[in-house]
Amino acid sequence: MKRDRYPTLAACARSWLRKALPALLLCATVAHAAGAPLDAEFATGLKEEGLAGAVWSEVLPDGTVKVGASGLRDAARQIPMQADTRMQVGSVGKVALALGILRLVSEDRLTLDTPLQQVLPELALNNPWQASDPVRIRHLLAHTSGLDNVRFWQAFSLKPAPDTPLAAAFDGDRNLLRVRARPGSRYAYSNMGYGLLGMVIEKVTGQPYERYLDAQLLQPLGMADSTFAYVTQMSTQMSTQMSTQAGAQADPRLAMGHFEHGVAQPAVPQYLRPAAQFTTTAADMAKLAQFLMGDGKLQGKRFIDLALMGALSEPAGTDAAQAGLATGHGLALAVRDRHNVVGACHPGTAVGFRAMLCLYPEQDSAFFVAFNTDAEQADYERFNRLLLRDLELPLRAPAPHGTPAPTVENWQGVYVPSPSPMASMAWIDAVFGFTRLKWDGESLFLIPFQGEPKELEPVGGLLFRASDRSTPSHVLMQEDGKHVLSDGLRSYERASMLRMLVLWGSLALGAAGLLYVLVVGVWRAARRSLGRGDHLFAPLLSLLALLLPLPFFYFQSYLRLGDVTIASVLLALATGALPLATAFGLARCWRSRGTAAEAGSWAKWDWVALLAALQLLLVLAWWGLLPLRLWHL
Repeated sequence: MKRDRYPTLAACARSWLRKALPALLLCATVAHAAGAPLDAEFATGLKEEGLAGAVWSEVLPDGTVKVGASGLRDAARQIPMQADTRMQVGSVGKVALALGILRLVSEDRLTLDTPLQQVLPELALNNPWQASDPVRIRHLLAHTSGLDNVRFWQAFSLKPAPDTPLAAAFDGDRNLLRVRARPGSRYAYSNMGYGLLGMVIEKVTGQPYERYLDAQLLQPLGMADSTFAYVTQMSTQMSTQMSTQAGAQADPRLAMGHFEHGVAQPAVPQYLRPAAQFTTTAADMAKLAQFLMGDGKLQGKRFIDLALMGALSEPAGTDAAQAGLATGHGLALAVRDRHNVVGACHPGTAVGFRAMLCLYPEQDSAFFVAFNTDAEQADYERFNRLLLRDLELPLRAPAPHGTPAPTVENWQGVYVPSPSPMASMAWIDAVFGFTRLKWDGESLFLIPFQGEPKELEPVGGLLFRASDRSTPSHVLMQEDGKHVLSDGLRSYERASMLRMLVLWGSLALGAAGLLYVLVVGVWRAARRSLGRGDHLFAPLLSLLALLLPLPFFYFQSYLRLGDVTIASVLLALATGALPLATAFGLARCWRSRGTAAEAGSWAKWDWVALLAALQLLLVLAWWGLLPLRLWHL
């Protein structure tokens, strides 16, 4: 029917505005702020976004480097940020680590196609495609290995020390290194993959990866203020134990990390440190950016092969890339299309820090920015816009409209992430992270369950462009008979409507059953009619037991989520007991069926509610969510 058709006249108007407005706003911003100093705008932005401080650097086409700083290095002690303040940049360090791997390849000590298990045969790698598609070094670099991203205990733990062996991050769990997609076929961000690359460096070089990279990569690049080693802050807020740990470097120039409202957070060691442990300065990151945009030579001598330099941000080999999509991840960086400017970027998040590195090789320009605050609600993108404006990068015209393939309508349906960003959250991604794809004959509409709908304009065949992008941003594919949607950095598979209805129905029935247990059980308890023999007695107690861990979680650091604590043990016990208590309540229903005392009572509704609740709990147990154990055995 007409009223169900996308887009309506109003939608057309909104679509035009969405396409034109970003460029108009950017131009207006340039005109408005042409004379405004960058540091003044940063100071204003930091205050409005609730961030402590920032440092940044810009590489200009003539080779000039500009470095700036604003805000506070330590909010509690009101120490101002300086341009040479050292910052922790989290995953931005992956770019430098990738260069270290490519240096080994350039020295013929490794190849991109070397199978991982050839270097680390002791790994318990579970790869269903091992015979035809082993996990190779290039897959780890490009996040196409199919490995999971990270587990709670790997990311949130205070157990590791600065010199904890890297193998400790992969110890004891047979399913930890399960390959979830054919290696090379799909992008799936993996911190584990870069943890394994650290182990590869150690195996090939025979020394700790930090020592090798500091001496053989950072020193030749002239990055004297950068290190892969663990560095911590000199602060009265740090514990004595933290500052005296073996292998720790204490540096008063390192900014203090912060969360919302200026809550300080010193650096902590981590299991997967090759994936996120890197300390640097804005000036050093400018040197790195200049090398990344170069030809791989240092002082006229080949340092990294030119072919490898050309592949740093060029997605290759994935199904999306072979289908014609240019966006995706190369060997070190991802293509980023924002604000009508296309570059190669890598973001980073560390404990109390955020960072972004972006290169624009066509313009010989780059920027780096780092914040010593990790705040969920802050708009970090506004600072990227400021730096893009300051670099005066030319805007790219949107890709022209093209003729779509006549089969586009065959891709309509409900899609779920594949693979899920975190394997342990696959059920949550399927039930709450799905998106709907709808074709109206002119445009494709991406309608996520959570988030704003997005219009995709055809640019030819099965390639599409989002209204806020200048280049093709999505592609439709068929893989092994499955319909797939990809933007180069995320892939979604079409799920059967029957499967989704079963999942949604299971959730709805289970939630209703648990709500019945809670409401009716509390009501009976208030009337003092809830005895030990009541069908709901054990299930209700088990439900209420879920509240027990909450105060303990509130008073412990979130960095201990993956450790064995009172909170995590209580959570595992309570979530493990819930299906057992529900089954026990059903058993009581069965034993008391047909008795005269039950005639005309709520017994039949107890049956239905407990059965509905139990099926959901069993589904969650099947998907690995019950019992909810956050730590590693």
